Amino acid sequence: MSGETGTPSGRPGTALPRSDRTKGAAPGPRGDRPGTTVHHALLRWSVLVLAVGVWEAVTRAHGSVYFPPPGRIARHAHDLWFSGPVRHAFLTPAAVDDILPSLGRMAAGFALAAVAGIALGLAVGRSRRAYALCNPVLQFARAVPPPALVPVFVVIFSFGTPMQIASIVFSAVWPVLINTAAGVRNTDPLRLDVAAVLRLNTVERLWFVVLPSALPRIFAGLRLSLSLSLILMVFSELLPGTENGIGFTLTDAQTRSDLLTVWAALVLLGALGHLLNTGLLVVEKRLIGRGKAP
Repeated sequence: MSGETGTPSGRPGTALPRSDRTKGAAPGPRGDRPGTTVHHALLRWSVLVLAVGVWEAVTRAHGSVYFPPPGRIARHAHDLWFSGPVRHAFLTPAAVDDILPSLGRMAAGFALAAVAGIALGLAVGRSRRAYALCNPVLQFARAVPPPALVPVFVVIFSFGTPMQIASIVFSAVWPVLINTAAGVRNTDPLRLDVAAVLRLNTVERLWFVVLPSALPRIFAGLRLSLSLSLILMVFSELLPGTENGIGFTLTDAQTRSDLLTVWAALVLLGALGHLLNTGLLVVEKRLIGRGKAP
């Protein structure tokens, strides 16, 4: 009959026990299953291993001196940079001369670009008039190719570390600035009204309302800025006046026809980019997750 609730025994009017009702419940979303993350990680690593295996097989079958197998590249990179003593974190003197200076330049440029981009983006995004006035200038400055400004930086800073950091900052600041301004402008007006009702001052509104709302866009800009910082770090070290760094090693190995070192430097750059991006994603998930927590 309509309107009656049946039980497994067919008696009407009696609700199912709680244990029986939950037995047939639909499973939760795939993201809630612990095994899903492990499965995706294994799938990603299996694709990487397959790609390296194909690379190894093709290069060994071809036998070209210009395309060494990845196994030889990995051994050469280990011997060149990561075969040092334990007390030096397995870093060789070549790693201290090549990797650490490059990471220092990139970290300095990225940090300055991040701080300047977030600060200016908050200032520009909070004012509709300032955004309308500055947006054409920002779009024009972002479109200027960084290599075209090298002569300007050379005249201002001469060759050396200040010029390299300045070139990194100028190129990496725009994604952070523009994304921060866009994130600030997209802040929910209802949150701003609540902040006004609570009589929060300007600093409190920025810290507790505007900045958490803009965090996803800010981190999108930071990821782009990190990639540009790595690219500009290498490019700045290819210029005259550089005496160390990964870019200098790449150029020096090319002039000496040391193809193993060239390939090792390229693989090292790819690994550094992946590790840095992964670290930034971890920070992003922690901060945004904390911001969304009730």
